[in-house]
Order: sequence, then structure tokens, then C-alpha cells
Amino acid sequence: MTEPIRVLLADDHPLFREGVANSLAAAPEFAVVAQAGSGEEAVELASRLRPDLVLLDVTMPGMGGIAAAARIATILPDARIMMLTVSENPESLLAALKAGAHGYVLKGVSASDLRRIARNMAAGEAYVSPTLAAELLTEFLRPRSPDAFDTLTTRETDVLNLLSQGLTNREIGERLHLAEKTVKHHMTVILQKLHVRTRTEAALLAVQHGSTARNGP
Repeated sequence: MTEPIRVLLADDHPLFREGVANSLAAAPEFAVVAQAGSGEEAVELASRLRPDLVLLDVTMPGMGGIAAAARIATILPDARIMMLTVSENPESLLAALKAGAHGYVLKGVSASDLRRIARNMAAGEAYVSPTLAAELLTEFLRPRSPDAFDTLTTRETDVLNLLSQGLTNREIGERLHLAEKTVKHHMTVILQKLHVRTRTEAALLAVQHGSTARNGP
């Protein structure tokens, strides 16, 4: 008999968490081995129980799901990680994928679709909710000037690379020891140089470019 897929589920809303656990447990190929209410608890349980599949909400108190995904990906490189979230923010999606998540699923998914996606992810497939995948593809296919990144200064490159990791202006400022107002100024210049309108578009370009834009003057 095939061993069940051992699942760790982390979400800070107990009612939703129980509903997902029950939906998965309804199929014999899944075994929910533990539930967590925070990112810290998810990391501790993952390290101790070594599940096959980890489902994480993006927004949780304390350590968020994306930070937890990065920790778990390091501790358990063979585990599959799915973000299960209401966030349709492309920056969160990019940050989750960079952290090591293999899937990004919106919470509006049906129970049967969730089981199908979880089953396929456990088998090695990746998954991004279609609406977000289409948006990413559209952005990636937009023609860009090949020299746009060459115009960025070293500091602008640093800001852009941290933006592509999902950091806010305040967090970027703390990381680079800059005032938030200074980061906002750099961000305005970056958008102008890359000929984009939003932070999300800039982050998408950075990922497409390898998240290592070349240093400029």
C-alpha cells in the first residue's frame, strides 16, 4: 500500500485551517500530521515531523508564511511547499517563489481542486493560480530595452534587488541603512529608468533579469 502524503498545515485562522485539514483528510492519500497557527510553529513542526507537503498562509502573526517557507526549504529541501492565501499581490507571489515555494494557490479554490493540486505538487509539479500566472506571463513578455538595467546605479540596483524579494520601502531602508524617504526617491528613479509604472512591474522585471541587475555608474 502506498504511504500517504504527510501534510503540515499552517494558518492563523483555526476555522479555515480545520476546514482545509478536513478536506484533505477526506482523501485517503493524505494524512495531516500537524497544524500550526504561526510561521514559527510551522518551522518547528516541519523540522521535527519532516512532512512531505507544507501548506502555508502568507500572512500570519510573527514570522510570516514567506519567511517560514524560506526556513523550511533550507531545513527540508525535499519537502514541497504550497502557499495557500487570499493575497493576489504579485510581489508576494514572487517573494514566495524566491523563498522556495513550489506553488501559490488562492483560498477561493474548491476542496476537490485543492486535493488535486496538492497531489500533483507532492508528485513534483509546480502550480500558480491561473489568474496570477497569466499576469506574470504578460509582464514577462513585454518588450524591454536591453540597456535599461545598465542605467541603474549601485544603490538603485540594491534597492531593486531587495524589492524583488518582497521587501517594503521601510524594510529596504532598514536593510540598506537608508531613510524611507530616500528609498522612495530611489524607487521613483528606478521606475523611470526601467519605463514601468509600479513597484510590481519593477519587481517582475528584476526577477526576469535574474534579480541581479548590473551595476551602473
